[in-house]
Amino acid sequence: MLSKPFLLPDAAFAAPAAASTAPAQPLGTLPEWNLADLYPSMDAPAFAADIAKATAECKAFSDTYKGKLAALAADASGGASLAEAVRRYEALEELMGRIMSYASLTYSGDTSDPSRAKFYGDAQEKVTSASTDLLFFELELNRLDDALVGRLATSGPLAHFEPWLTDIRKGKPYQLDDRTEELFHEKSITCYGAWNRLFDETITSLRFTIDGEELALEPVLARLQHPNETVREKAAKAFGAGLGANLRIFTLISNTLAKDKEISDRWRGFEDVADARHLANRVEREVVDALVSAVRDAYPRLSHRYYKLKARWFGKPALNHWDRNAPLPDAAARTYAWADAKETVLSAYDSFSPHMAGIAKRFFDESWIDAPVRPGKQPGAFAHPTVPSAHPYVLLNYQGKPRDVMTLAHELGHGVHQVLAGPNGALMAPTPLTLAETASVFGEMLTFRALLSRTKSPTERRAMLAAKVEDMLNTVVRQIAFYSFERKLHLERREGELTADRICELWMEEQAASLGPAISFGEEYKPYWAYIPHFIHSPFYVYAYAFGDCLVNSLYGVYQKASEGFAERYLAMLSAGGTKHHSELLAPFGLDARDPAFWQIGLSMIEGFIAELEGMG
Repeated sequence: MLSKPFLLPDAAFAAPAAASTAPAQPLGTLPEWNLADLYPSMDAPAFAADIAKATAECKAFSDTYKGKLAALAADASGGASLAEAVRRYEALEELMGRIMSYASLTYSGDTSDPSRAKFYGDAQEKVTSASTDLLFFELELNRLDDALVGRLATSGPLAHFEPWLTDIRKGKPYQLDDRTEELFHEKSITCYGAWNRLFDETITSLRFTIDGEELALEPVLARLQHPNETVREKAAKAFGAGLGANLRIFTLISNTLAKDKEISDRWRGFEDVADARHLANRVEREVVDALVSAVRDAYPRLSHRYYKLKARWFGKPALNHWDRNAPLPDAAARTYAWADAKETVLSAYDSFSPHMAGIAKRFFDESWIDAPVRPGKQPGAFAHPTVPSAHPYVLLNYQGKPRDVMTLAHELGHGVHQVLAGPNGALMAPTPLTLAETASVFGEMLTFRALLSRTKSPTERRAMLAAKVEDMLNTVVRQIAFYSFERKLHLERREGELTADRICELWMEEQAASLGPAISFGEEYKPYWAYIPHFIHSPFYVYAYAFGDCLVNSLYGVYQKASEGFAERYLAMLSAGGTKHHSELLAPFGLDARDPAFWQIGLSMIEGFIAELEGMG
């Protein structure tokens, strides 16, 4: 599941939502998705039948192939028998992916509904149980002789799956014996899966008191971008108070999940706390270290410099943290009706590639988007790829703000990418997170540039540039600060439990370092770490946003210099899905993420925008 980053209350930019009062102008009819392309309903016979089918076929698959892969690889078919086994395995992955996609999308529509929570939990338990019979397959494949597999996958029936076979063998040094893997797999429901669900349901149920009114999370986030500072301040303090009142449970969840990860890492032999994420992302540790180093070195040139400028615009020596993503004092508030947002994004996509715009248009025409804010609905935004035989779905919490339009462009970028990669099949369509953010951020950039080109007023241009810089800082600087915070938390957890106060200290250290002296923090800001779901669901996920943003900045620079044929190369890159390493995908553009200078290209674009803003006074 891919999502725009939840960046604290600043994440209002990720999915600004749900003010309790009506927007300045009507948004029009907001679409709700139609999940019938997966299953008609929770009680549909087809859903129950597929659960039963998955259970039976996983057992049959195990009976047919377990302990026999070496013989299949060595038989006279030239890999045909093994290729048939992989195709059956892929079909089962597709079937179970469809089941869990429907269950999770249904649950995300209202996580407060007990019937949906039970439906999701039951589906997860049954699929986990069924898939236990499949665990042997990748483990046994990885025990086959490297030379034999390499020869079979070079040509013949197994060649189609060569990228996948190469990919899974990267995890060979970290796999355990079959029984231990089965135990880890089955216990996932009652280990990290249960703690993830507790976090989700706790966050959804929180209410924050502002002027006697009890508000859910999304309306509070929306107020953090209100033009009135008093409104922002009250929202920021209420948000901190609400998180602080529940800090005991968030601290327990964080400590437990960090320990759970340490146990898994230790058993598997991962050296560094983030190595498992790097492996999943198919990116080398030194590449990530180079990115982190480049961004941290750029803090003074980027965030410190920009927030000093913004403080001057606000007539203050330093900004209060609730002013960090506030609209500029002279910025005219604008609300985008849904039809305007749709036209803006599709026209921006079309100017780059009519084919890309055509795919994006299907999301509107065929009810693949769920946009309204509803009680209990999962906060934020995401694009869920589901399975190749179906299509992606996009969740938004749309309130008509300019940043909501950027979020729509972002998630549609994911959706287009997922559609293009789908023909690779269930095993090879998924893209590592570092590259999965490329299409989404590129979609945002196209939309931003289109909006900026229509802007005639210097005041409006400054407001747009400032909003874009803030988004880029949130995506690059903030995410690297989050990554640094996570590293500290997980490293200290190896020595014992962390108190809530200690986690808050680590949090504030990174916030001060990354945001600089032009941002002033109050006591209420200390527990804000507790809100970020990526820390819970996907440890060390966050650097993928910075990777993607810098990568897109570099790609866009190539596009500006030589647009001829770029769109075709770009769409070919997206269509590759997970079949190629990032070095192969970037080579046609003359880019290499292993080169330290690569990251400076992306960071220099942010610096350029800040310099333009400084020149505007």
